[in-house]
Amino acid sequence: MTEICPKCGLPKDLCICETIAKEEEKIRVSSVKKRYGKAVTIIEGISKDVDNKNVLKELKKKLACGGTLKNNVIELQGDHRKKIKTVLVKLGFPEDKIEVS
Repeated sequence: MTEICPKCGLPKDLCICETIAKEEEKIRVSSVKKRYGKAVTIIEGISKDVDNKNVLKELKKKLACGGTLKNNVIELQGDHRKKIKTVLVKLGFPEDKIEVS
């Protein structure tokens, strides 16, 4: 017997909760300088309904950089503000909800 999602009531393999959560996100991307002048790209606004670890893994793979997840904020090594929007759109986030500063 398949498991049922408690939120949408569909079987786990047909669950659409993550897709709906991605469409409702308001993502903010910024870059800050850390120790020794190193640039870090900060991605905020991705809720717990989305699999943050999977998003982080895909971003690290596509951008060829290191990164971490701290308090639902993704930190990527380097300044990736120019490329991050296209990668997030490919992961299923709507383009108009991504704010890059």
